[in-house]
Amino acid sequence: MKACVSAVHASPVHGFSKSSVESIEILDGLGVSGDAHSGVTVKHRSRVKADPTQPNLRQVHLIATELLDEVNALGFDVAPGALGENITTRGIDLIDLPRGTILAIGDVRLEVTGLRNPCSQIENFRPGLLKQMIGKRDDGTPLLRTGIMTVVVAGGVVRSGDEIAVILPPEPHVRLERV
Repeated sequence: MKACVSAVHASPVHGFSKSSVESIEILDGLGVSGDAHSGVTVKHRSRVKADPTQPNLRQVHLIATELLDEVNALGFDVAPGALGENITTRGIDLIDLPRGTILAIGDVRLEVTGLRNPCSQIENFRPGLLKQMIGKRDDGTPLLRTGIMTVVVAGGVVRSGDEIAVILPPEPHVRLERV
């Protein structure tokens, strides 16, 4: 199976979930057009509160459909976009990508910056879900499973069904950490 986009989402407000849409326009160096998290500097409320001048390393959020399938099989009702991602993928182990990986979707180029930090809003959304979003790596350190964050290197339009090419950075690869 080729890696692909299974759904796209955006929201102009700082809510938890994002609405599924037919397509999203991704803007160079900013994120998704019309999305509350788009911008050169941080837009996530907790990050703005800490330091509003920080660079936005969380311009576009991606989650794997396989994660949603897994938690839904456990009895959770989590639709694409429900966890606030902009792009839901299929066929890529997002969490294991190294920092600096480029995801090519047509003309769009997204550079992987790190892992999304699972927050208490996930527990408020579906009690018990937060525990499912935090695993353990082989070395015993926490593995944050709520998707990856990227910055936009080149913009364009992304739609459900678009293929995704994974371009790994030069070695040595750096493991993803929370951003």
